[in-house]
Amino acid sequence: MSLTDWLNEKLIEKHRPSALEIANLLHICDRDLEKCLIPDLGADWRLNIAHNAVLQAATAALAAAGYRARNEGQHYRVIQSLAFTLKIDRAVINQLDKFRQKRNISDYDRAGLVTEQEAEELIILARQLRNDVELWIRSHHSALAKEI
Repeated sequence: MSLTDWLNEKLIEKHRPSALEIANLLHICDRDLEKCLIPDLGADWRLNIAHNAVLQAATAALAAAGYRARNEGQHYRVIQSLAFTLKIDRAVINQLDKFRQKRNISDYDRAGLVTEQEAEELIILARQLRNDVELWIRSHHSALAKEI
């Protein structure tokens, strides 16, 4: 599979990003990385906010590559796209996807399932991803890094 295959299957669409769009996505990621450190929020919310940081960083990478996820399964697709954009190891993507599923359960079905350790693990992953995305954009799409 590739982003071209996804495009042909209409799972993503072509997108022309701007440097301001990329900067805004990374600024939202930064905001979320700051807010998920508030301990009184509880593990569920901290994981939820860290998950949003992951989505913003991954969306920035996908946009920089010239694509945007379509609405259906958007969160899943954005996380999976990291295999094609940053060439992230499949094990890390699988871990991010497990956190996505856990977040969905805690948001829609049942509260209190997320542990502090899980929230901390995702926060660490989100920080690393945010840094990796910026470095990747700076080295592969430097024109889009002007506003970062």
